[in-house]
Amino acid sequence: MGTRTGSTDLLQQLELREYEATALAFLLSAGRTTAPDISAATDIPKARVYGVLDSLADDGFVKVIPGRPKHYQPKSPEEILARAKENQRQEFEDYCSEIEALRTEFLEEFGPLYEHADEDVSPTAELFHVVDVGEPSETETRQLYQVADESVYVITNSFAYFDGVEPAVSGALEDGLDVSVLFLDPHNLPAEKAATQADIVDSLSRTYPAIDYRFSEEVLPWRGTFVDPSMDYDSGKAIFLVEETDVPNHRRQAAITENGSFVAGMKRYFDLIWEYESLEERPSV
Repeated sequence: MGTRTGSTDLLQQLELREYEATALAFLLSAGRTTAPDISAATDIPKARVYGVLDSLADDGFVKVIPGRPKHYQPKSPEEILARAKENQRQEFEDYCSEIEALRTEFLEEFGPLYEHADEDVSPTAELFHVVDVGEPSETETRQLYQVADESVYVITNSFAYFDGVEPAVSGALEDGLDVSVLFLDPHNLPAEKAATQADIVDSLSRTYPAIDYRFSEEVLPWRGTFVDPSMDYDSGKAIFLVEETDVPNHRRQAAITENGSFVAGMKRYFDLIWEYESLEERPSV
């Protein structure tokens, strides 16, 4: 009994090597069997098949049944998926532990070098850096929620990217951070984006009642996320993009800044719109 290429390709998405995926695909279709039978059916060399099966057993995808000869039995597809997730989680935790073990040595080695390299750089020379709009900007936005200490502020049209940052939003709320969202009045949005906004607002009100939100009556010149503003200019970080309605998102870039005075200015602007030019309830469309 052979194995289908599609099945092997699917299993390789679980980070299995080709022979491992081939052996497991065969086991899932054949059930309990021996290493020689697997080798004969799949063309995995006899010199390799035991190592391949041991690796699958170590990963928790197959059971080894003692005897002469040993038999190998696959776990159920549900068990295989659950174990694959657990393996990745454990691998990630191990990696994080290794990074933490390096922290002291790493910072002692590279911290002084980095600080010395920046000594002659003008304070305004790197006021901003940019990333592409899409997954890169969503990654940076998620990081803002993760590094914030006190508060997160969002200016957005419809918050259409909310699904991409929701775990970070949830984590920030669980940590006791204040999250405020300033939406654009739906009358200033195309019908499709207004409908998206309505769905997002409904989800926020049901799932995250701690989030404050209002609706700006005026079209806003920029949108983005900023955290921990300080009127002493000693904290704050932001990612934002200016409105360019004639430029599609996939061709745009978002700016990132850690300049405390700039972020403080963003907060002053946010407060003015929030207090004087916004509505508490979403206007009907």
